[in-house]
Amino acid sequence: MKDDTGWVTFGRYFSLAITLPAASITGYGIGYWLDGAFHTHFLKFVLLILGTVGGFIQLIRGLDKG
Repeated sequence: MKDDTGWVTFGRYFSLAITLPAASITGYGIGYWLDGAFHTHFLKFVLLILGTVGGFIQLIRGLDKG
């Protein structure tokens, strides 16, 4: 039995809305930290892109599940 009350639906879509920005910010933050640790200037951009791609993958999986 699928529970489609208003709050359950809101919670599901709200979590999907938070997934992409959270993944992007986390990737950038880890890259920023690694840039400082290794004295480089490119890891924050690489991990920002990887985090964004991961966020899109999770977003698509969540929408397909629905």
